[in-house]
Amino acid sequence: MAEPPQRLIWYPLPKDMVEINKLFVKAVNLLQELIQTPSFSKEEEKTAEVLEQFFAQQNIPFMRQGNNVWARNKFFSKEKKTILLNSHHDTVKPVQGWERDPFKAILEKDFLFGLGSNDAGGPLVCLLASFVHFYEKKDLPFNLIIAATAEEEISGKNGIAFILNQLGEIEVAIVGEPTSLDLAIAEKGLMVIDGQAHGKSGHAAREEGINAIYIALKDIDWIQNHQFEKISPLLGPVKISVTQIEAGYQHNVVPDSCKFVIDLRSNECYSNEELFDFLQKQTQSELKARSFRLNSSGIAMDHPLVRSGLQLGLKTYGSPTLSDQALMPFPSLKLGPGDSARSHTADEYIKLSEIKSGIETYINLLEGLAHMGDLEGRE
Repeated sequence: MAEPPQRLIWYPLPKDMVEINKLFVKAVNLLQELIQTPSFSKEEEKTAEVLEQFFAQQNIPFMRQGNNVWARNKFFSKEKKTILLNSHHDTVKPVQGWERDPFKAILEKDFLFGLGSNDAGGPLVCLLASFVHFYEKKDLPFNLIIAATAEEEISGKNGIAFILNQLGEIEVAIVGEPTSLDLAIAEKGLMVIDGQAHGKSGHAAREEGINAIYIALKDIDWIQNHQFEKISPLLGPVKISVTQIEAGYQHNVVPDSCKFVIDLRSNECYSNEELFDFLQKQTQSELKARSFRLNSSGIAMDHPLVRSGLQLGLKTYGSPTLSDQALMPFPSLKLGPGDSARSHTADEYIKLSEIKSGIETYINLLEGLAHMGDLEGRE
């Protein structure tokens, strides 16, 4: 018989923080439980159950499809436009070098250590706390949907994309990721391309064959030195890198095939399809894109949501890292507590003070938007 799952160990919180905000306490307690529940991409069943329990404890009706869990505010109305609050509860697997147990949710003064604490458990629980804050408010000029989704770390098809058609029409989204509470108003896209140069095998001792490695190297050299003309003021140039290469099986045989992988980070000036077509015309190797769907995404500087953030003194920037924004066919910005540099690292952590600031920032951002009247910013 399998052993029962380890019971949650509640770590004591500093008294002054407990007294500041009940939402903060709920958020930290929930984050501790999420950390102690492994949730690798495609294996998020248990954290989905934790989230279901959280909604049930708040008496908030929720829905679940696959490992995605979402809820609507109490006074949701079809007459109002809808803001999506979204973050993910899957994690990568722990890297080597952890000095602490990645699943123990260890508190040390202001630091909460654990896998997924920063990416993206902290932003997720802050969004959830903010949603609870607004849940019963009748006078909101917009709707809120909170969605805790799966498979973000692998841009999987059973994550946010799996439930978008069930959420209804979305006007704008806040995507919870660690941004140091700066506004990421643009995000680079991603396209992974498999390349294969074709040659002809022969004996290496004689002038035989066509070496596929040399064909691939010419293409790789072009890729390394080419600069795309259009440069984004927020995201900079398109970045393209060859990150893997494989060829040959014996030292005395001229290889007839050389495979390589291209990692391309697109800006909003190009679609992934446009970039792929251009690359294929410039190279001899056969290219095949794994997907075109992860395009650059963002939101206009004059959007009311951005203006609400600017009124709070938040800074804007363009993010080089990918999130589920890439799968959203509507305006979105990325915002959350924590630091992107801590993601996917040993002894990942988030600060309790960052969680508190995250909740306050989300609430203030949405309240500022509510004071504008509606999502067009009319008074």
